[in-house]
Amino acid sequence: MNPMARRMFDLVEPVAAVPYPADEPNESMFALGFTNYWDTYFAGRAAPLGRVPAEVVDAVFYNFAPGEVARHIPGVWETTTPEAAIAARQEGCVKALRRILGDLVDSPTFTRAADLMVRAGTSAPVEGRPLYAALRALPVPDEVVARAFHGASLLREHRGDGHIAALMVEGVGGLEAHVLLALDMDMPAEKFGRIHHLPVAQIAAVIDGMRDRGLIGEDGWLTEAGHEVKQRVEEHTDDLAATPYEALEPGELDELVAALEPLVPLLLAAQDF
Repeated sequence: MNPMARRMFDLVEPVAAVPYPADEPNESMFALGFTNYWDTYFAGRAAPLGRVPAEVVDAVFYNFAPGEVARHIPGVWETTTPEAAIAARQEGCVKALRRILGDLVDSPTFTRAADLMVRAGTSAPVEGRPLYAALRALPVPDEVVARAFHGASLLREHRGDGHIAALMVEGVGGLEAHVLLALDMDMPAEKFGRIHHLPVAQIAAVIDGMRDRGLIGEDGWLTEAGHEVKQRVEEHTDDLAATPYEALEPGELDELVAALEPLVPLLLAAQDF
């Protein structure tokens, strides 16, 4: 496992994940005419890809049950445009980060963190990373909080594309990835947030397939082989996520760590992670 990449994930993820639990991004998206959270999720996150079919978004996002993406894509583009969704999401995230972080966002340290995240986030090759490439094609915002969110999003989706590659190398499907994560945390898969809404029979079929491959035992928990697969996925993901940070000098990376560390407790507390 690449400890630097893992450490940066812990620091960057709370910044990049602010669209999901915070109120302001959803309110900005609702102002466009949306009426439910999942429309805002798919419109906001898929917008950089443009008006692509559901099959493309399903492939890029990887871990939704069959038919879930198609309930929102391309229908969300009857409500708004990708360009408007990008702008609304950014506006809401800036408001949320300013509320949560207060005066910290006006400090030179925060500005420096934003610049370093953008430099790292725009430095990696895009080959094999479709969502990262789509974000890279967007202009970097001038406003400092928007720039910080954009930089963190680039780093998050670069890592996410690599995570999907790591799952595919290990033969782990999208729904299987949720089961693997849940059981690795000693949580019954049926109670895990991203799949608990699925029919019991559908989750059972996923578990049965993993049991047939020796990843889950008769007791319903991960076998040693299952834990080893989970560990290899995390190690591959960290290794693949390290590239953007190689654009920073060691001292600059230390600066970024020091700048982000005070932000994380505030973001985690506000987002109730």
